[in-house]
Amino acid sequence: MSIKLQYTEEGIVKAIRGCIVIVTGFQNCINGQLIRFGFGTLGLVVGFNEFETQVLIIKEAEKIRTGQKAIASIEPFYTPAGKSFIGRIVNPLAEPLDGLGPITPEIMAPIFPDAPMILDRQPLSKTLETGIKVLDAMIPIGRGQRELILGDKMTGKTTFVTDTIINQRNTGVICIYCGIGKARASLAKVVQLFKDHKCFDYSMIVSASASSTPGQQYLAPYVACSLGEYFMQRGQDVFIGFDDFTKHAWCYREISLLLGRPPGRDSYPGDIFYLHSKMIERSCYLSKEKGGGSMTFFPIVDILEGDLTAFVPSNLVSMTDGQILLSAQIFGEGQKPALDLGLSVSRVGSKVQWSAIKTLSGPLRLEYLQYRELLRLSKLKTSGQSDEMKQKLKRGLILTHILRQDKDAPVCLEMQVVIFYAFNRKYMNDLTIDQVNLFQAECLAYTQKNKPVLMTLLREKKKLDTEIEKLLDEVITGLISDIRKRVKAAGQEES
Repeated sequence: MSIKLQYTEEGIVKAIRGCIVIVTGFQNCINGQLIRFGFGTLGLVVGFNEFETQVLIIKEAEKIRTGQKAIASIEPFYTPAGKSFIGRIVNPLAEPLDGLGPITPEIMAPIFPDAPMILDRQPLSKTLETGIKVLDAMIPIGRGQRELILGDKMTGKTTFVTDTIINQRNTGVICIYCGIGKARASLAKVVQLFKDHKCFDYSMIVSASASSTPGQQYLAPYVACSLGEYFMQRGQDVFIGFDDFTKHAWCYREISLLLGRPPGRDSYPGDIFYLHSKMIERSCYLSKEKGGGSMTFFPIVDILEGDLTAFVPSNLVSMTDGQILLSAQIFGEGQKPALDLGLSVSRVGSKVQWSAIKTLSGPLRLEYLQYRELLRLSKLKTSGQSDEMKQKLKRGLILTHILRQDKDAPVCLEMQVVIFYAFNRKYMNDLTIDQVNLFQAECLAYTQKNKPVLMTLLREKKKLDTEIEKLLDEVITGLISDIRKRVKAAGQEES
């Protein structure tokens, strides 16, 4: 019979400052160490000196009082992880919030592990299919990439994360939605969306709502990373959306001020950069020797009136592989997703983009930006427009409608190839805007019915060749002809 010895110490609560408890009497301490108070109350060591220990409360089952005992064992704070978390909603302590009973973990994972070394990684080689046309075409994402989403309030930032999760249904990617400081009503919308689209078959939610303790809001993204790493280390692909890092930074600022740490710019502590960088670096594409798994991050950040130079957004821009900027002005014009193509970029995703999409979408960004500039000039010009200018404005308007997309309706890459091929080869030049929208709406059903082999070939080859181009021409001309016949018939009935 083996006897397990456990070293424990007792300390005394000296003072309480909000979510921070000052404890005296501990002889040994490590940052991240677990401290227990009374019945079921947990804390985390976040600082210490030779006289006292600073403990962040992460779960308060009963009110802590000065003079109360605090018990420490020399063990770091670990979180449960495993396949059983798929389909569940948990808090940052991995406790269920969905009322579906307890969760049996497979391992206990560290919350603050070291990020994988450079030699344990490999260059990105697989596409993360978001199903958002403007992203897949112009700002492609690779599995293992970190892509920052910036925008003012109510510009559709969360929709980018939820649409990407919806589109992973048949891709084998495990998805985690991490809500930090969100209102319960906002979380309820995400939960209902996941239920409607059956996302819980391959997804989980880690939530620290606005009513949670600052300790739980601080831990939430780290726990989401640890849950994702369980799957990545077993060779699977993981996608995590953090909603959002602004509230996470606010929470850490509050904790730091209570700890008495000197404030810097915007009252943030000096290590705010390290707070996010050590987490962001856990995203990677592991080498084949390490299993070949990947973890992709979409951190969301709120900005004020389009100001990219604020402290937290500029920090995150410098440590991610690109950014998606959502513009309130473009959103107000009715263009959704309201993506600013002039300031949005993907620094590595284009390497893993489908050859067919890259070929067709290459000139689109420049054409779209030129159209917006031409549109601005045409509003200033009072005299008549030339035929060439009218043609460019019409083509730009068609492109604008092609890039529009309803939320919760991702488009597969095969259909994106068909749509961009039709635009690139000028099949749409003579169509009205209503006919263009009809073409996009019916494209998938028409192709599956008449040329299902095209879908298979595009998925296999991922590039344009003579055979695929011939099938594309047949599908597009057939669908356009069908639309025109119906429009003509409807016009005759009305007359």
